[in-house]
Amino acid sequence: MKKTDIILGIDPGTQLMGYALLRIQNGQPQVLLMDVLKLTKEKDIYARLGMIHNKVCELIGLYQPSSFAIEAPFFGKNVQSMLKLGRAQGVAIAAAMQASILVTEYSPKKVKQSITGNGNADKEQVWRMLQRILNIEEKPQYFDATDALAVALCHYYQTSSILGKAAKSLKGWDDFIAKNPDRVKK
Repeated sequence: MKKTDIILGIDPGTQLMGYALLRIQNGQPQVLLMDVLKLTKEKDIYARLGMIHNKVCELIGLYQPSSFAIEAPFFGKNVQSMLKLGRAQGVAIAAAMQASILVTEYSPKKVKQSITGNGNADKEQVWRMLQRILNIEEKPQYFDATDALAVALCHYYQTSSILGKAAKSLKGWDDFIAKNPDRVKK
């Protein structure tokens, strides 16, 4: 990451889409924006997808993020819901790709683990940790917004830490040992 970066975090949804922008300046994350796009007034799914695309394009145009992080849908039992969520995610990703922004996807468990240390944390626990880490006073109306912020902060942690960088460049323990023989204790 550069001295100043902006990460756009998205929590995709077909009812509410959470979005957040996190500025990283000299290694310090700061919240620029955290909100939701309400999609429930529009009945047509394709109109909702258009609204998602337009909102992501608008955010990219206004804030010029250098990174785009999105939460991967978790697998549920309702196939129709999964298809709709996948479309919402795909439309948001397409907007980022159209702007030539690198896209990174994180599982909900990875996001929770990065923020709270517990991959099974609930939304309230994630929110309380975000409050502490980022010095946020007011609680947003929807957890979809805080989920998007958590995705952006997770991305920052994954791309800025030594462990995050090492994990991306290594192909297992054998590769780590080969690249770091001085770190092996006998």
